Amino acid sequence: MTGFDGIKLSARGVCIHYWQERSHRSFCAVDGVSMDVRDGEFVAIVGPSGCGKTTFLNAIDGLIPISAGSLSLSGRPIKGPGHDRAMVFQHPSLLPWRTVLANVAYGLEIQGRVDRHEARERAHAFVRMVGLERFEDHFPLELSGGMQQRVNLARALATDPELMLLDEPFAALDAQTREYMQLELLRIWGEARKTAVFITHDIKEAIYLANRVIVFTARPGRVKLTLDIDLPRPRELRVKRTPHFLEYEDAIWSAIEEESTLAKVVTI
Repeated sequence: MTGFDGIKLSARGVCIHYWQERSHRSFCAVDGVSMDVRDGEFVAIVGPSGCGKTTFLNAIDGLIPISAGSLSLSGRPIKGPGHDRAMVFQHPSLLPWRTVLANVAYGLEIQGRVDRHEARERAHAFVRMVGLERFEDHFPLELSGGMQQRVNLARALATDPELMLLDEPFAALDAQTREYMQLELLRIWGEARKTAVFITHDIKEAIYLANRVIVFTARPGRVKLTLDIDLPRPRELRVKRTPHFLEYEDAIWSAIEEESTLAKVVTI
């Protein structure tokens, strides 16, 4: 076990506020979130729309500052973006003038930690890992949405981050491709064994992928429920139809529905 006493990511009392110019007041997006993510663990975060999931993920990536509390990775305080984290966004944002191989190597090139030859060698390995070895010389516009997102995953993995951050990476895909990409992500994660924090609105997706699902409250985001997912790995898609899986789904839906109801009452 690597990391700080087995803990890769630690959040303690994290609060995130925004200043609204229009109303001239502070807006609380995340309020007192505490959690630990163990080394090699896959954690999914779900919750009502606007509950601060993506805001919290952006803070872990160092893209926005926290207002109170602490965030640390392997015992090191997170003070900004770093090579130890890689973000996979909903849209691949690939460079259209670069081939698949060149896109995967791009992160390594801009970091400057390896020379161009080694960057391409490592890129080759991760292109193979995501199953695109026959498409190394293709350009993004020649790929399907699912294939583009595989390139996005390979580009993030190639930089060898300690922590993978995934912000609804399959939300823009059709239902069939999304299911297939979930299966592929588990295969890739099983090979790479990276610690991962995954944001999604899809409860089935969260249960299927994760070791643990964390449910946020309605805005401001707090931890409402933490659920260990005791499903054997490797997981086939048919596990989603088992009674045990449906029990997890019911528990998470109940927590989110309760939060949505409370949010409406507060608003009214």
